[in-house]
Amino acid sequence: MNAGTHGGTHFGKVAVLLGGKSAEREVSLKSGGMVLKALRGRGIDAHPFDPSEKGFEVLAKEQFKRVFIALHGRFGEDGTVQGILEWLGVPYTGSGVLASALAMDKLRTKRIWAAEKLPTPKYELLGKDTNFRIAARRLGLPIMVKPASEGSSIGMSKVRAAADLEEAYALAVNYDRVVIAEQFIDGIELTCAILGAQALPLIKLETPREFYDYEAKYLADDTRYILPSGLPAKKERELQELCLAAFRTLGCEGWGRVDLMLNKKGRPFLLEVNTAPGMTDHSLVPMAARAVGLSYEDLCLKILEGAHVG
Repeated sequence: MNAGTHGGTHFGKVAVLLGGKSAEREVSLKSGGMVLKALRGRGIDAHPFDPSEKGFEVLAKEQFKRVFIALHGRFGEDGTVQGILEWLGVPYTGSGVLASALAMDKLRTKRIWAAEKLPTPKYELLGKDTNFRIAARRLGLPIMVKPASEGSSIGMSKVRAAADLEEAYALAVNYDRVVIAEQFIDGIELTCAILGAQALPLIKLETPREFYDYEAKYLADDTRYILPSGLPAKKERELQELCLAAFRTLGCEGWGRVDLMLNKKGRPFLLEVNTAPGMTDHSLVPMAARAVGLSYEDLCLKILEGAHVG
């Protein structure tokens, strides 16, 4: 159904979930604010809904017919909110409960990809009893240290010396008790937005910072987004297919973003899937959508059209 021709009225009352209580609250408020404005601009009866300020029973009571999830991180992207909305029977955007939970957990994501023979960097699970020197030797330096279930590069470090691995673990464990150390892939950083069954054009990311961290993602003006990516057409198609496979293998649907690296030899390594990516003016999915002629408003409508229960 085309929302444009109906002025958006057939969607009924729409809640845009934003804010929440994760470490990514500020980004979510910005994403959600822009989505809200875009939907209202298309005549949709859209309202902001911050779950940290009111309970979900209000959603049912106020008879919302659909939910656009613009929450990032925990309690928004990890299957929790999706489960509540299924319980309430309210259609929502993006992936279901299990896929959201799996994609949020980098350790489980990697295990599933490895089982399906999809390429992802080597990793080690870190704990307080880990011999950090042996872990560093096995992975080779430099190493990325990540909390398993945080987004926006929060709690992440790039480790260049084995002696610094323990300190990086101590930082990451503040955000999640599950911490992974991952082989650093030196090469080109790419991201692939997924919309429905379609992989959008790849975006190449360049930052003068150590890696594409929180600052580079949301605040810096020196991050470069290269679109088209400059890759040969055949290579780009292969990588888009790989990203679709990575997305579907976790059971993801609706929309999302797959991040990957290409090493110096051009071999791809999948990093992670975001099931509720940023929708700010710096964000990558709107950028990729524009490249195929889809305005920000049209993108929001397409995502909303894909809303489902379970």
